Amino acid sequence: MGNTEMQGKVCLVTGANNGIGKITALELAQRGATVILVSRNRAKGEAAQAEIKRLSGNDKVDLLIADMSSLASVRQLAQEVKAKYPQLHVLLNNAGAMYTKRQESVDGIENSFATNYVGPFLLTNLLLDLLKASAPARIINVSSMAHKMGKIDFDDLQSEKSYGAMRVYGSAKLALTLFTYELARRLAGTGVTVNNLHPGVVGTGFFGDGLLGRLSKLVMLTPEKGAQTSIYLATSPDVANVTGKYFEKSKATPSSKASYDEQAAKKLWQITEQLIEQKSTQSASA
Repeated sequence: MGNTEMQGKVCLVTGANNGIGKITALELAQRGATVILVSRNRAKGEAAQAEIKRLSGNDKVDLLIADMSSLASVRQLAQEVKAKYPQLHVLLNNAGAMYTKRQESVDGIENSFATNYVGPFLLTNLLLDLLKASAPARIINVSSMAHKMGKIDFDDLQSEKSYGAMRVYGSAKLALTLFTYELARRLAGTGVTVNNLHPGVVGTGFFGDGLLGRLSKLVMLTPEKGAQTSIYLATSPDVANVTGKYFEKSKATPSSKASYDEQAAKKLWQITEQLIEQKSTQSASA
């Protein structure tokens, strides 16, 4: 470990067993951080953990298992983090997924909305006290330029009336961007910053093994390049006090017009809290 700028920092990365999540986690480990990998799949998580330890020469790489689309799993994850770690300096909500057809999570929430937005919303809120107590701290949400194709339809948040994979994914990422800005407003003065980013269109396994997957690898960034903005936001002193921004290629750039709608952001926050409470109550009584 040549670079120790992150020594003493505890960083949590969701979706850390492949793609840009794994590269980001490796880079943080190489810089001396204690890294908590979150993976849905234990075998893949353990493989990533072993690889990151070996390549970084850093033994402080932990693995926690959680499914970001499950409310109970996210709650369990937050409890484990708080039980094991008295501090948390970086929360990187990196896990994301696109679904070709409409499916529902274990809680009966449309899967793309659950994984890309509701899960990160819940995890972040459950870990907020820990982040505030560890300030200066940073929250980084991996959004996507696809948010520009999305819209928040309060009459059809679960895409029950119509479904298009890219549009629904874009809408979930737009929700994540609205959440980022609303959270930044709420965290003003706490020493906790929150930003979101478009990683670039990255050639990971995201598009599967079909034609789209093969073509995607030809035109897309490597995961190494795609991870650069996440790494920059997690580590750079240049953004220590920057909050409520959207980044592409490690530069703050405007996100979509819809993402700056403060009324929509407040309404979405309220509805999301109600949704989580309603679904959690249903699960508990089931």
